[in-house]
Amino acid sequence: MIFGETILALSSGRLPAGVAVLRLSGPQTRFVVETICGSVPPPRKATLQILRSPAGEILDRGLTLFFPAPHSFTGEDVAEFQVHGGQAVVSAILREVTAIPGVRHAEPGEFTRRAFLNGRLDLVQTEALADLINADTEAQRRFAQSNADGAQSMLYNGWRQRLIHARAMIEAEIDFADEGDVPGSVASAIWTDMATLADDIGGHIKGFSAAEIIQDGFKVAILGAPNAGKSSLFNALARREAAIVTDEPGTTRDVLEVALDLDGLKVMIADTAGLREGAGKVESIGIEKAKARGKAADLALVLEDLVDPQPIDTHWLSVDRITVGTKLDLVEAHEGRACHDFRISTLTGAGIEPLLNEIRKRTEARLKVAGDILPSRLRHVELLEDTLGHLRNALSGSHHPLEIRAEELRLATDRLGRITGVIDVEDLLDVIFAQFCIGK
Repeated sequence: MIFGETILALSSGRLPAGVAVLRLSGPQTRFVVETICGSVPPPRKATLQILRSPAGEILDRGLTLFFPAPHSFTGEDVAEFQVHGGQAVVSAILREVTAIPGVRHAEPGEFTRRAFLNGRLDLVQTEALADLINADTEAQRRFAQSNADGAQSMLYNGWRQRLIHARAMIEAEIDFADEGDVPGSVASAIWTDMATLADDIGGHIKGFSAAEIIQDGFKVAILGAPNAGKSSLFNALARREAAIVTDEPGTTRDVLEVALDLDGLKVMIADTAGLREGAGKVESIGIEKAKARGKAADLALVLEDLVDPQPIDTHWLSVDRITVGTKLDLVEAHEGRACHDFRISTLTGAGIEPLLNEIRKRTEARLKVAGDILPSRLRHVELLEDTLGHLRNALSGSHHPLEIRAEELRLATDRLGRITGVIDVEDLLDVIFAQFCIGK
């Protein structure tokens, strides 16, 4: 696809910086480089050049790279200027380049949008690129990198090809039922393969919970009676004073949350209000929030004060839990109830590291049950569920005419194609590309 305008943006981080990268893409790219640098460097070779305004004023000295179409990120002519990262330097270059006719500032995500429209990326790879940019942990980086490299797209495209082949065989049987070249046994083999495909898609959908853990974090809720040491543990895990700690019951009224990076895995720890009967109106609101967070968690840490045990009712809690005895520094090691999974002291640090290791193991266990390739967006899951629904309709409709079953396969193929963008998805593009920064 040929775009009439050339776009320009700062593609590196916030200024000032040691180096700033300015990116160009579009039909005027070569002309801009010739105008600003005097000549176009050899393709994909960094060349030190003086950047000048059209009037001849020196703007800066930096590296210039030129990527001719179609072998570039966007599929168009692309150039990058690597210059000094001062605000005045960058502003001057942006001003002079956008003064050239046909050149304008890029919109958010416009470089990636052009790459998609020119067939350099599909929608799944585009979304994975956004995930890669936003990755905070090693697990998020690996997951996003795998999808950006096309692992997820290859899986979906392979499934789509199987559906297309199945449709072709079924429709051939419909159109040429009397021909010897189309044996009836073909349909039997096709439906067997479609049943296997339905199982594969169903198993893949179940992996979305693991993808959510990688992207959003393994959710851990700290629960317990007032003054059980919840906020103290929360601060110890966060390694900072993130929550107020006092001897007064009911200090924590709202849910506080902090993200931990445990060996590359994102874990979200939530501190909650103390659970007790007979609380006041405001405190009761906090208790309801605590219960809601506990129900939504992947794991609950149920705390109990070893000095003054106050068991709480957890019959409503259905998630995995770890019982933790707190304030170990105030009791002898052999005292207190022995029914806790862990006994800790946030004052001395005793037991904190083993507890963290257990949380990490629980997180890893949740991820190991899923496959290597996971659906990375709720959009994918919804379309996969639609695909599976149409596929099951085709499989269960043996009493229906083949034309109806073939139509269900066509609808399944359509839904699957929408994930990668093979089928028209214009209504989704603005939403997807709006999540990118200006220079991407």
